Amino acid sequence: MKLSLEIRFPYPDRRTAEAVLSAVSPENAGYVEAGIEGSTVTFRMASDSPGALRNTADDLLACIKAAEGAAGIPSGSAGGGPE
Repeated sequence: MKLSLEIRFPYPDRRTAEAVLSAVSPENAGYVEAGIEGSTVTFRMASDSPGALRNTADDLLACIKAAEGAAGIPSGSAGGGPE
């Protein structure tokens, strides 16, 4: 059975969203699909293993945190809660 996960990160503007996506894309190539709609970045991943899916998500979240820090976005302020 294939498990999937989608995570959305809204940002204040498209430029910030593009900067974060650009920063994390090389690290997650082949494991995570990503796209931008407006100023929201959506990440999609899938795996046959719950552990592998969790590891991929953990890695992605660490990369996003670093990218947001480099962009000057305070940790936890980009999302505003679940959608």
